Amino acid sequence: MPDHATSTDTAVQQQLDRLWSLSPGADVLGLERITRLLARLGDPHRAMPPVFHVAGTNGKGSTCAFLRAAIEAAGHDVHVFSSPHLVRFNERIRIAGRLIDDATLAALLAEVLDAAGDGADAIGASFFEVTTAAAFLAFSRTPAAAAIVEVGLGGRLDATNVIAAPAVTGIAALGMDHEAFLGDRLIDIAGEKAGIAKAGVPLVTMRYATACRARIAAVAAAAGAPVVARTVDWWSDTTRTSLRYRDAAGTIATARPRLVGAHQSRNLALALAMLRHQQAVAVPLAAMRAAADGAHWPARMQRLAPGPLHAHLPAGSELWLDGAHNPSAAMPVTQALPGIARGRRVGLVLGMLANKDAAGVLRLLAPSVSEVIAVPVPGHAHHAPATLAALAAGQGVGAGVAADLPDALGQLARRDTPVVLIAGSLYLAGEALRANDEYPA
Repeated sequence: MPDHATSTDTAVQQQLDRLWSLSPGADVLGLERITRLLARLGDPHRAMPPVFHVAGTNGKGSTCAFLRAAIEAAGHDVHVFSSPHLVRFNERIRIAGRLIDDATLAALLAEVLDAAGDGADAIGASFFEVTTAAAFLAFSRTPAAAAIVEVGLGGRLDATNVIAAPAVTGIAALGMDHEAFLGDRLIDIAGEKAGIAKAGVPLVTMRYATACRARIAAVAAAAGAPVVARTVDWWSDTTRTSLRYRDAAGTIATARPRLVGAHQSRNLALALAMLRHQQAVAVPLAAMRAAADGAHWPARMQRLAPGPLHAHLPAGSELWLDGAHNPSAAMPVTQALPGIARGRRVGLVLGMLANKDAAGVLRLLAPSVSEVIAVPVPGHAHHAPATLAALAAGQGVGAGVAADLPDALGQLARRDTPVVLIAGSLYLAGEALRANDEYPA
């Protein structure tokens, strides 16, 4: 599925319109185009601060948030490149701790698009390749202690994989997604993610199924990368209020992450393992402990504040937001919902892109909710709301459709539903944040 972006800034929108007219308009994997584009820009990726490179089907964004929180708690400036954005394109590029401003973004996009060329001179760079080049160019021009780079899609052929010598690499949770690009077997997806491995650079991994562990080990060995695996080289345990991480160098005890869900403890532990197995940036134990409370990552079991969208529900209602765009992302949501609901009814507002496994997501979420209201995902190819409602009904859950988020919340409000979760797509999550005037900062 192609990325989408608009901006209220005229200069930025001009460059985004230009990008749409030049790029292929679809996901394009491979390193040849990004390599040529970066060469025309003077190879800025070779002048970046030490890079923390993170892949994974789910959890990589949260892992990046924990890394950022720890490094900043140590008093360092850090760049971050992540995707997709939720509300504003600027969210993809964070320079020395701050989201890129519109003037800088417009100038960078113009510079990169000029280098990408047109006509006979055109490289044919994709939306994501141009965005990656713009981020790397920005990072090369502003001093920082580190750059955290989230893989866009896969790993081996992702545009971010031009980084030749990162400080450390990591792989978060694995699951089925983007099968058209990465293969329809989890073992193949594991191999693609492991493609970020680099010679002599630690590859820090979670615990996976045996076959996936073997594939990752084989890819890493071929690259000359040492694997630092959970339950082999590092361990973590979580209680109701705390997390305990340990490796050969010792133990770190932290509070349980403020980010909601048991999976966030595993993501924090992965970030701690990456920090402990790199030598480029000094991060003391106190800063690592601070990451548990300091990390913020919007639209991942986020409770929305009072705002224009929330106002469609009765006073005292809770409105929650999560992407949950594939079954492996829906699983931790299912695990978190009972603790949030505390026996109360939960209404699910669901909108999903057309290339996502809606049946798989609903199989997981349906047992935890009392009602599903299906909505479209504006501006994107999506499952018809009637189709989602039929799938939900097939799971034994009451289901209906709505024209948009306010309509869906209004329907649930009339039934006095105390807890509402909006889920199914990060693009829909972005719509919710925009409608609630709750912009990621």
